[in-house]
Amino acid sequence: MVVPYEGQSFSALRRQCQQNGVLFEDTLFPTSDQSLFYQSNRIGRITWKRPKDLCSNPQLFVDGISAHDLHQGQLGNCWFVAACSSLASREALWQKVIPDWKSQEWDHEKPESYAGIFHFRFWRFGEWVDVVIDDQLPTANGELVYCHSNDSNEFWSALVEKAYAKMCGCYEALDGGNTADALVDFTGGVSEPMDLVEKGFKDDNEKRNELFERVLKVHNRGGLISCSIRATTAADMEAKLDCGLVKGHAYAVTDVRRVRLGHGLLAYFRSDKLTMIRMRNPWGEREWNGPWSDSSEEWKKVSKSERENIGVTVQDDGEFWMTFDDFIANFTDLILCRLINTSYLSFHKTWEESVMRGSWHHNGDPLVNRTGGCVNNKHSFLQNPQYVFDVKKPEDEILICLQQKDRRATLREGRGQNLAIGFDIHRVELNRTYRMHVNQEKVGGSTYINSRSVFVRIDLKEGRYVIIPTTFDPGHEGEFLLRIFTDVPSDCKELSLDQPPTTCWTGLCGYPTLVTQVHIVRATGLAGQDSGGVSDPYVIMRCEGQKVRSPVQKDTRNPVFDSKGLFYRKKARKPISIKIYNHNLLMDSFLGQVSLPAEQGDFQQTLHLRGRGEGRDSDLPGTLTVAVVTSTVLTNI
Repeated sequence: MVVPYEGQSFSALRRQCQQNGVLFEDTLFPTSDQSLFYQSNRIGRITWKRPKDLCSNPQLFVDGISAHDLHQGQLGNCWFVAACSSLASREALWQKVIPDWKSQEWDHEKPESYAGIFHFRFWRFGEWVDVVIDDQLPTANGELVYCHSNDSNEFWSALVEKAYAKMCGCYEALDGGNTADALVDFTGGVSEPMDLVEKGFKDDNEKRNELFERVLKVHNRGGLISCSIRATTAADMEAKLDCGLVKGHAYAVTDVRRVRLGHGLLAYFRSDKLTMIRMRNPWGEREWNGPWSDSSEEWKKVSKSERENIGVTVQDDGEFWMTFDDFIANFTDLILCRLINTSYLSFHKTWEESVMRGSWHHNGDPLVNRTGGCVNNKHSFLQNPQYVFDVKKPEDEILICLQQKDRRATLREGRGQNLAIGFDIHRVELNRTYRMHVNQEKVGGSTYINSRSVFVRIDLKEGRYVIIPTTFDPGHEGEFLLRIFTDVPSDCKELSLDQPPTTCWTGLCGYPTLVTQVHIVRATGLAGQDSGGVSDPYVIMRCEGQKVRSPVQKDTRNPVFDSKGLFYRKKARKPISIKIYNHNLLMDSFLGQVSLPAEQGDFQQTLHLRGRGEGRDSDLPGTLTVAVVTSTVLTNI
């Protein structure tokens, strides 16, 4: 679904201009300083000109689209230009950002059809937004002030930049930003920022090889990649290093591959290949001058056909190759923007996506305060929104992205700084359906940062989990979008109720007076069910008609279940039974049971299994360790 920005319909506006024989003028983004700056003019005299005033033969594209069409202007928006450079290398992606581009191209045979109007699409906060602009561009001394192409009559990069600036509030809003955000806006994917220094890739060959495989996979599957060298001081920003690279500068990764060494037929039978990565500087100049730079001797080790195949050119165009080892040695930050495949008609991994829209809000009622801040705020942390999801495989790779509504566009009104956001992940009871009121086992989470989005990739074991998205400080309000990607459906939903609701039957049937958490820790010495003397055991907990089943533990007589169930109890003396079964292909077999004592309070006990209730009345081999926590107060809100 595509949503028109501010209700402006491209087709309706173009038709109206064509019928009236006028060129479109966008009143929402006028040709004035308010479209350029937040407060005051920082450049000087600006003249807005249409492409036909700048050249005799304007075109959207000249000889197609490529990363070489982009050159950064008088804005510190290398992050945006780098993202555009990556976008230009992916036809399927740029055709989404520049829709029906052929009909938007200048038709010099029918000049009367031109209406001076364009539209572009960006993914914002869970939906594609169609942004309409006129073709008037800011110039100084007859030259474009901001992003421009190598060819003076090519305008796609300048027009895309204008549409993005309109969506962000003004051109100055693009001065300093996050490449990860732009990559997501161009694709609807998820960006994973990586600290190459902190994670120790430089000194660990195995980790470096694993990272290359990951980068190669993202590239081969159509994702976008960017990188930079961190500037630690203001003086370091855009400082040129002896190797030709620039600090504090976003580079677009335009290719990743293994390069075959050697010449002739022999090269095809050699197993050794060099792991290589190609980048582009948004300035269109200043390249890496180390090994494997454009004119270095190393390229003689590669056949002419291989050089032509990977597009090695000897010119100062800002694009260059380097080995992945040199890349890790010099760059400090990497951004992988994955295109999450949710189509079942694909040869690649298909992800299941859950999208949750929510907000941090506070209406004065302490029971519905949802602005609790991070876990440092012990008394309010669990008042934040909570979302439960299931991992249904023995282990699954989970991708989680939390995004806040971007505030940069409201900077003029004084609300332009993004909140510091993050989230925690807790492993909870297998049957939890109401909100947490006591912290449980934290198994992961994100760092807190005032960026538009935070991302975590984590491996989780089978079970139920709760995500708690928060702002760092309590009391801050804002909207957010939570996206969770799993291998199988996670049944993600918000936990909105604090406790079981009262109904018209409550007076007759009773209402829970106790809440008991049963934690099955481990079992030992279970009877073996095969020639190897092992089982595939699982546990079923029952109380007052409620049933909780644990995941199956494979090939063991001493399983570590580490599974929890939660029971809202109306009858305090009604026992909780726990039975252990062995999972078989045809019919599961009984291994033993215990009945928990009915007394209240907290305890952990190791109990001997018995066979009563399943055709046996004697003690069985094996024990079960159980921990119980019972609260006499239903909830602690």
